[in-house]
Amino acid sequence: MFKPRDIEAYRRDEKLGHKMLTPEERIRLLKPYLPSPPLHPSEQASKRAMEEQQRLGVRRFLKTHWHLLVFTIIHALFSLYIRIRQAYHQVFNKVSSIYHHHHRAPDLIYNDVKDLRRLPNHLSVILTLDEDARGGTGLAKLIEEASDIAAWCASARIPQLSIYEKTGTLKGYLPRVHRSMTQKLAAYFGPNTPGIGIRAPHCPSMETAPTLAASRSENDGIKHLSVMILSAEDGRDSIVDLTKTLADMSQRGKISTSDITTELVDAELSESVMGEPDLLLLFGPRVELVGYPPWQVRLTEISHVQDNEGVNYQIFYRGLLKYAGAQMRWGR
Repeated sequence: MFKPRDIEAYRRDEKLGHKMLTPEERIRLLKPYLPSPPLHPSEQASKRAMEEQQRLGVRRFLKTHWHLLVFTIIHALFSLYIRIRQAYHQVFNKVSSIYHHHHRAPDLIYNDVKDLRRLPNHLSVILTLDEDARGGTGLAKLIEEASDIAAWCASARIPQLSIYEKTGTLKGYLPRVHRSMTQKLAAYFGPNTPGIGIRAPHCPSMETAPTLAASRSENDGIKHLSVMILSAEDGRDSIVDLTKTLADMSQRGKISTSDITTELVDAELSESVMGEPDLLLLFGPRVELVGYPPWQVRLTEISHVQDNEGVNYQIFYRGLLKYAGAQMRWGR
């Protein structure tokens, strides 16, 4: 763009026959608007090299890709933190498993928990079926884990255990679960094996009486273990079914709306499904309830260990430690 002042000066000089400005002044006036003279080949090569360096330089890269650089640094630091945390937990769990090993001895397990301030009367756990396992190994592993937990509960003198498995596979094999748990208790307790009762909503229960030596024993050991098997259909679906039933009874005049209270809902769900557990143990690395009955978990203490994978005695023991040290404020 030409400056208005330069245009006016040039036109006045032209009207006066180019006598107003000297040749040097006219060159100085037009020089800013003339194209640059061609460069020498060596100068052109030097200019291209400088432009290439600027295009690939660090400053240009930081200016155009700074967000990618920040993301990479944050990702690297967070990945390093996760790796260190996982390694620490693996070492800690390994050392703890050596120091606190049950050796399938109920007395050793009870010695671990006897000095705790309190123990749960009702312990609940969430187990996961390994659907990628082949040849029924996933089901066998699931039943073995449930049997181990039952034996630990009996050894710690926890009278009630509920096991939640989302797909309902465990509920479909109650006889096999009952047989496995009975054998596991016999392996732990020998002639003093306590009785066990296994039931599931809408399924017939299965009972095994305690051995004669256990029933006649005068010690404080557990005489009977109650096990409840749950699945996803026993959670929200049960609440929906109860809501429909109460609504239908209210419409037919069989029950007043004022009679539908929290206590009534709690009593019905406790009878049809189960009561509220005192402690819920998670054996996964994250807190995932995967459809666990929501009503029964309102006031339950939930315990899990970061980066843990799989069922083991250390998670069971640390959950009891956490429950013993928890403050129950009950909403206050």
